[in-house]
Amino acid sequence: MTGMNILYIKRALFFICLTPLILLVWRLLNDELGVNPVETLTRSSGLWALRFLLLTLFITPLRWLTGVNKLIQLRRMIGLYAFFYALIHMLLYLGLDQLFDIGDIWKDILKRPFITIGFISFLMLLPLVATSTNKMMKRIGGKNWKRLHKLTYLVAAASCLHFLMLVKADIREPIIYIVILAGLFIVRLTHFSKTKLSVSH
Repeated sequence: MTGMNILYIKRALFFICLTPLILLVWRLLNDELGVNPVETLTRSSGLWALRFLLLTLFITPLRWLTGVNKLIQLRRMIGLYAFFYALIHMLLYLGLDQLFDIGDIWKDILKRPFITIGFISFLMLLPLVATSTNKMMKRIGGKNWKRLHKLTYLVAAASCLHFLMLVKADIREPIIYIVILAGLFIVRLTHFSKTKLSVSH
């Protein structure tokens, strides 16, 4: 995979990641979001944030499997899109659901555990986004950067739990995301345990 190829892939990926938002806006303009458009928009944006978050965690195992190290260059864009959709999800909740009423928002956070977990997971995303640039990576050091960005797994786990607690009846979809996350975590643990064994021998 050459530098030129990765550039084209990045450009294509940018528009692919933007497609869910475009489709949501299209459906909104054409009155295709059901009886509660705000709920549909809020839930859909949150789901896409979770999907892109899991996709960022999939990049490293894919790099190990294929040996294509340049794949890692795609992770930042996907991670930023995960935050982008999480931000939309949060703004829809704060603005359209709570009308930016700080008192009501605070009461909701304290009263409903799934809101608490969702809010915490969003806050945990902020240091990841703030340190996503090469400049910040150099400033805090590669090892510290890697330690900090392991927080992605915690954010993903909290987001899965947030989704599971939100869904009251059919929990099949959040369970699928939990299984995917568990699989990614097992793959990572297996890889590092094998790496340590090979080094020790």
